[in-house]
Amino acid sequence: MSRGLIHHNELYVSDLKSSLTFWGWFLEELGYESFQSWDSGHSWKMGGTYIVFVQAEERFMDISYHRCRVGLNHLAFHASSRQHVDDMTRQLEQKGLKILYTDKHPFAGGNDHYAVYFEDPDRIKVELVAP
Repeated sequence: MSRGLIHHNELYVSDLKSSLTFWGWFLEELGYESFQSWDSGHSWKMGGTYIVFVQAEERFMDISYHRCRVGLNHLAFHASSRQHVDDMTRQLEQKGLKILYTDKHPFAGGNDHYAVYFEDPDRIKVELVAP
């Protein structure tokens, strides 16, 4: 039954190419598959859920995003294990991506919350959480 589950998320991004590079490898590592592509966007799908990235229009580019403003704070994904979180953390570091809360990693969310937190090219926080 799909009632109540997220159908899709759509994120407008400042640089579609860098966002697709960032999100493509991450989502595919989690099991998402490329779903749709068009001049100003791309999506990945897993099961009945898909995530869409769209190039923001130039006329809206002067309004900067910050996750602490009203709106989206972060996206959190399930990892398969603590080892999965550790493996993805190494890949993030190898790619030179910014890991958040390094002084508390991997327990930045508390002693019972094993996760890695990082940022996408537009500084949207992403979280990968172990079961």
